[in-house]
This record gives sequence, structure tokens and C-alpha cells, in this order.
Amino acid sequence: MKNKSYIGISLIILVFGILVVPTIMERIKNNDVVKGDRLNMQTNPKESDLVKIGPAPQFSLTDQNNKTISNESYEGKVYVLEFFFSTCPTICPKMNANLKQVQLQFKGQKDFGVASITINPENDTVEVLKKHAEDLGIDAENWHFLTGDKDYIYKIANKGFNMYAAQNSKVNGGFEHSGLFALIDKKGNIRCRKDDFGNPILYYDGLEKSGIKAITEDIKLLLQE
Repeated sequence: MKNKSYIGISLIILVFGILVVPTIMERIKNNDVVKGDRLNMQTNPKESDLVKIGPAPQFSLTDQNNKTISNESYEGKVYVLEFFFSTCPTICPKMNANLKQVQLQFKGQKDFGVASITINPENDTVEVLKKHAEDLGIDAENWHFLTGDKDYIYKIANKGFNMYAAQNSKVNGGFEHSGLFALIDKKGNIRCRKDDFGNPILYYDGLEKSGIKAITEDIKLLLQE
């Protein structure tokens, strides 16, 4: 019986080698072995292809110039929204550098804006955010760095946008959050493209080139509305 079992196992291994290994080797050759098919995004969508997720959550906060900014301030504008904090030692610098490149492509356009909401408002006061914007070299009138009540901000992030944000003393910097960007259209709706399976991606990766390329393309589409 043992010999028959060994023969059966050997046949399975042989079939696996014939059918599967060539595919794996081809993926390694093309540098695709670590790419998840579920994460592949639709390429070159049309405006009509962009999914409407629903209305963006309402908010009212204070920007680096001590002005009250709300979602109503963005009516008639396409804007990108992120959550960050000024002392972030990990992903925020890259997110803001990428978002700065996006913003520069639409410099001077009155119907485009950016909202960066701090998740550490106890430190990120109006004065701190103003200096932070200056340190980043951002002087665009349409980019608002926003602060306010901590519980209120976390409610917007976690229950409103469902973009994770939390205080955690065990992680580097003391806070953790997603590296995602939300895209909102001129009517206040969250919009996004689909993946290869036709599912909405919901938000855009703020760290990877593919995410930055995708959101830039989709901003251009929404500005044409």
C-alpha cells in the first residue's frame, strides 16, 4: 500500500511540474510573481467609467491660515483628501511629496483642491501646520492643511471615509493611518476607477507610482465634467 501511495504522490508532483511550474517561471521572468491580480487597476478609463461611491462625509475644520474650511468650500471643485500628521516619520513625507506632484499638475486651476487633515491635532495647531506647509514648499491657495477636535477628526476618518486612523504608542511616531487618497468630484461624491474584475478600488494608493498615475488621470477626467 505504501508503494502505491508513493507512486500516486509522484504522479501528482509530476503533473504539477508540467502544468504549473512553467507558468510560475514565466511570471518570474516578467517580474510579475509578486503582483496581485486583485490589485490591478483598470487602465485608461473614461469619465463615465468612474464609480460614484456616495457623498463625501461633511466636515468643518480650521486650516493653516486660521480659516474655517468645510466640504462646502469645495463645492464645484474636484479635490483630493488625505489624513496625515506633521511629525510622521514614515509614510506621510512620501504621501505629501507625491501629492505635491499631483497638485503641481493642476496649479492655477480654481476648480481643483487638496485637503490634508491631521490625525494629531493636539500637536498640529494652526501655527504648526502653517510652518509645515512652508517647509514642504506649498503655497497653493487651494491646498488646506486642516486641524480641529481630535474625536471629531477620527470620526470623519474612521466612520465617515472608512480610512483607518488611530493613536498607537507602540508604532513609530505614535499614530497610524492608511496611505490612501480619496478623490471627490465637483458635486461632492467620492469617485474611483475599477480594478480588472470590475470592482471599485474605493481609494488611491498614495505611496505607489501606479496610484499617483491613476488619480492624476482621473482628476483630469473629473475636471472635464
